Parts: sequence; structure tokens; C-alpha cells
Amino acid sequence: MVNILLVGSGGREAALEWKLKQSKLVDQVFTAPGNAGSINNLPYGSEDIHRLVDFAHEHHAFTVVGPEAPLSAGLVNTMEDDGLEAFGPSKEATQLESSKIYAKKFMKRQNIPTPEFEIFDEYDLAEKYVESRRPGVVVKADGLASGKGVFVCSNLEETRSALRTLLIDRQLGSAGEKVIIEETLGGKEASCFFISDGNQVIPFSSAQDHKRIYDGDKGPNTGGMGCYSPALLSQDVQDEVTQIANRTISGMKHEGVPYKGFLYLGLMIADDKPHLLEFNVRLGDPEAQALLPRCSSDLFPYLKACVDGDLPKMEPMDWTRRHSVCVVMASGGYPNKFDTGKKISGLTDMSVPQDVHVFHAGTKKEDDNILTNGGRVIGVTALGDTVRAARDVAYVSVSRISWDGEYHRKDIASSACKEQ
Repeated sequence: MVNILLVGSGGREAALEWKLKQSKLVDQVFTAPGNAGSINNLPYGSEDIHRLVDFAHEHHAFTVVGPEAPLSAGLVNTMEDDGLEAFGPSKEATQLESSKIYAKKFMKRQNIPTPEFEIFDEYDLAEKYVESRRPGVVVKADGLASGKGVFVCSNLEETRSALRTLLIDRQLGSAGEKVIIEETLGGKEASCFFISDGNQVIPFSSAQDHKRIYDGDKGPNTGGMGCYSPALLSQDVQDEVTQIANRTISGMKHEGVPYKGFLYLGLMIADDKPHLLEFNVRLGDPEAQALLPRCSSDLFPYLKACVDGDLPKMEPMDWTRRHSVCVVMASGGYPNKFDTGKKISGLTDMSVPQDVHVFHAGTKKEDDNILTNGGRVIGVTALGDTVRAARDVAYVSVSRISWDGEYHRKDIASSACKEQ
């Protein structure tokens, strides 16, 4: 049996811990730094690379990296250089997420369908460009911004505001020193996931995220306020998405940057055709909280096969046909300024039904209390035979949990209920 060092502290890592602990091949799961819901927490930050490497050596641990920041800092590179097994892409491969400019140029080179774009690092030039176009563009910061570097602008003033935020006010620091201005596409967003050993991919199902803070997809982008899985996609679209994933992996290998780990394709489905908006180099959060409860396979052998380059030996993963809905419960004020340290009620005395999973994210334990410790605090995931059934159960469970200032969207998966 093997020990797992799981790096991260969010709802994604909570779902990964829950899933990995079910494996008969796994002894203990240690989480760094974890949250109030994880068991074996370590006093290391997710980017405390040398201490994480020392721990992995001492406990002969297989490392699974959850968030993008330690991946882009080169944690997997350092682990491998020290002869340790670590699941996740290299620092070089994480450029697919850490630089949207790198990603868009890669898409162009590999003939991957993506919206047209231009790149700017000066406000005046960017403003002239948008003034010459029809209103309605997407402004994206080049670097990592925890899901908050994308501005969907419906008119010229919103576009100018986004450009000022990034290029003049520097509110995202170096992440916003360069921006992409991208054409908007009408259609439906979807997130499709794969795992890769650097040579091939295996599908890891799909989800539909709700990124905006307010009901009706209004307000600023967040890291994600909820999702449902699977996304309601035709088989033809799914096949085309798999082709995009295969083209990505073969392209990275051809360019000398082999890609191992989770691959997340953020897509817009327009006229029943997938267009790639962005890559992420890890499981999404909250998407992981909706995906993993639907996965019937033992996850660990697939992660090990990716590290060993043995994915061709693995069968396709098993997924329940049931649907899942995850509702994120957040601190009031998120994604802007919010308070922490609020006592959470309803967790310990709640009788959780079999088909409901409560995943901690921004939480901490203080004496016998669970307190808020972040913007996105709790994810509640429910399964059901239909999207509507899963949604109804999720919201009943959400209503039993509370704290001062708690906020959640009330329309997660409502559009899917009408489609199904």
C-alpha cells in the first residue's frame, strides 16, 4: 500500500482526499495544508516545495498536486528530480494555464478551434483596438488569477474598465501586465476533463460551471459558484472534444514539452461545435466536487499509470449515469473583500443522506468549532437520477448549513433542468 501526499486546501482537494481514501491500494492520505474537513493535515503551504519533498521522502509518499500555483512553481519537477513520484504536469507544461498568451499561440499552432484574439500590454493601443470593433469582447489577464482574471464585457465602457483594471491600476499585478482581447462566441460553456501520461488521454467526464457571482450569470467572475455533471453534450461534440485533447497532448509532445496529469478544456459550444476558450492544468474547483462522486473506478491506479507512462494498459474509467449538482457556499462579499472567522452551524448535527457529500474548502478548526477561512467555504454535492433530482437534494442540504453572511447562488443547474 502507498501513502499519498495531497497538496492543496480547497474543495477540489477535499474531493480528491475523499476519493483516494476509498482505494484499496492507499494506506494514508496526508494533506498540505488541508482544511477543517481533512484528517491528516500538514503545517506546510502548498508552495513550500522543499518541506513537501522532505515529507514525501520520509513517508515514501506518492504526491498528487491539486492547485495550479505549486504546479507552476515547479513542484512536480523538483519531486521527479529527487526520484519521487508526483502526479501533475511539469512547470514547463503548466504554461498552458499560467500564460493565456502561450496557450492561445499553442492553439493556433495546433489548429485547435478557438476564438480570434489580439495581445496587448499598453492601455492606449488596446483601447484603440476595441473602439474599432463591435461591442462585446472578453478581456483576459495573461497570468494566473484564481479565476478572477477574465472580464466578459458587453459594451465599450465595460471593456475600458477591464483594461484599466489590468493595464493601468495593476489590480492583478504581474498577472495582468499583458492581456488578451478575444471575440465573444454565443453558445453554451462546458468543461471537459482528461488524464494523460504524455502520450494518450482517457476521458475524465465533463461538467458545467457557473462562474459569475450572482444568479442569472450576473456580476464578476469567481473561482466557481457551483456546477453540474455531466455537461449535456451530444456524442458528436464529445468526440470532437476528445480530438482536441489528443491534439493537445500530441502537440505538447511534438514541441518538446510532454504533458502528464489532468487536462481541463474550457469550451464554448457554438452551433454544436466546440471552441476551446482556455486550458487548465488540474481538476477544476468546484468541478472536482461534482465529478469525483460520479466516478466508479478506483482513481489511484490511473494516477499511477499516468506517472509511469502506462495509461495504454488501463481500461476506460467507469462513471455512473446519475447526475450530480454542486452548490458552493461562500462568504458574503466574495469575490471582493469578505470577513473570515465566522462560526459554521449545521455541519456536525446534520444527518447527511447517502447521496450528499459536504466538501470543506475555506474552513479551519478552532477548539470544537468550524470557522470560515476563505471566500468559497463549503461545497455541497448531491447525486440524483436526473439533474432536477440532484439539484433539489443539494439545495435541501445547503439550507441546513449556515453562518453569518453566508451567500450562495440559487440557480445552479436550473438551465440544465429545462434542457434535460
